[in-house]
Amino acid sequence: MTTVLIVDDQALQRLGFSMLMEQHPDLTVVGEATHGTEAVRMTAELHPDVVLMDVRMPGMDGIEATRHIVTSGGRSRVLVMTTFDLDEYAYDALRAGASGFLLKDALPEELLAGIRAVAAGDAVISPGLTRKLIDAFTTHLPGHTPEQKRQLEALTEREIEVLTAVAIGYSNAEVAEHLHLAETTVKSHVSRILAKIGARDRVQAVIFAYDVGLVRPA
Repeated sequence: MTTVLIVDDQALQRLGFSMLMEQHPDLTVVGEATHGTEAVRMTAELHPDVVLMDVRMPGMDGIEATRHIVTSGGRSRVLVMTTFDLDEYAYDALRAGASGFLLKDALPEELLAGIRAVAAGDAVISPGLTRKLIDAFTTHLPGHTPEQKRQLEALTEREIEVLTAVAIGYSNAEVAEHLHLAETTVKSHVSRILAKIGARDRVQAVIFAYDVGLVRPA
């Protein structure tokens, strides 16, 4: 059973999400919040698997709420919902630690698949869209920190090759073909990379790769 907290200041939007999830027995809405402060408090109380987070809200917005939830160290993961596919706020939310990004007008099956993927520890942003977001907001890339430099140095040459391919936008299968590896080997490499750089998922790994200069925006 996957538990979900819905965060949106629009009552009709919250109702629509809730009604959709009620039709699926593996998903349970455990609460609804109307702004970021309430979302942080309810996440701490309810420990949902997934927080379905709107970005633009009065008071504490979805970016700051995401940052609070992620840095708290809890198990809840954040799936950001926004109106525009190149919303600058959504990029900032990903940097704050969100595990995925979807449009509010996504098809119901896309939303459901996204919630399940994030709950399972995966990211729900396609590689192409990840690159599109990062390329659009290159001025936000601050350069690597001393900690990121140490994390990069901890990677093996093969792991750097895999991370670079992931950041370019290759799927596991494409990485395997590109580097002449078994797909299971690629998955193992990705898992070790995430652990070494302290990334929660592939989205954060892609951002790391851009920060440290393994990949440059187009």
